[in-house]
Amino acid sequence: MPRGAIVDLDGTVYMGGTLVDGADDGVDALRAAGVTPLFFSNNPTRDGDAFVDRLVEMGVDARQGEAASAADVTAAYLREEHAEESVYLVGSDSLAEILQERGIALTDDPVGADVVLASWTEAFAYEHLQAALDGLDDETAFLATDPDRTYPVGDDQFVPGTGAISGALAAAADRKPDRVLGKPSPTALEYALERIGAPPEECLIVGDRLNTELAMGHRAGMATVLVLTGVCDRSDVDGVAFEPDYVVDSLAAIGTVLDDLSD
Repeated sequence: MPRGAIVDLDGTVYMGGTLVDGADDGVDALRAAGVTPLFFSNNPTRDGDAFVDRLVEMGVDARQGEAASAADVTAAYLREEHAEESVYLVGSDSLAEILQERGIALTDDPVGADVVLASWTEAFAYEHLQAALDGLDDETAFLATDPDRTYPVGDDQFVPGTGAISGALAAAADRKPDRVLGKPSPTALEYALERIGAPPEECLIVGDRLNTELAMGHRAGMATVLVLTGVCDRSDVDGVAFEPDYVVDSLAAIGTVLDDLSD
């Protein structure tokens, strides 16, 4: 039986502002089996504490310290690898607040910045393309909070995500990001496992995206569980580089996975 579980949020626990049917029961099943969840979203506009608050409002048994996001991973990476350096952010105001609260120095000058950081923002504009072109020289680090090209916001509804914005900046500057920090990056994996406090072989990972959280879990040797409430359906499993260990209709069915892992 695993000790911990990395559980995606958008498309797994909820879709947009609506709880997936039975997702709260799935979380209860994890806890009843002695499996500690870490809710982990690639959404870079909130930190883990904010996601816990949101889950609690939805009726999910989420507890302080049991959620993380691409914003958390990005802030931790900047503090460790770019301490005292200035960051030009193409991202949301909420992400700017998170970074500043954690001691990251933001600048409005892309040319003088040590780091250009791409993230999701509804305010993305031509001026940001110009900033990338002006600011991304050989000495400037180019980072992205996460790779997600789109985010689900409801049934069959998606909005452009960080991956679309970082791709546009990369095209303008003719340079790919040096690091993409959300799932499935090694940086995100290390952050999550440290938070859970268990090795990967004692964890499972649950999510709706084959190319992010499930790819991360597969690479680390975790049990991988694909839910069909988000971006993937059963046909998407055909022809991929790896097959998930389990495919279930929703998080509500996680008990069947836990029963199998306990045999």
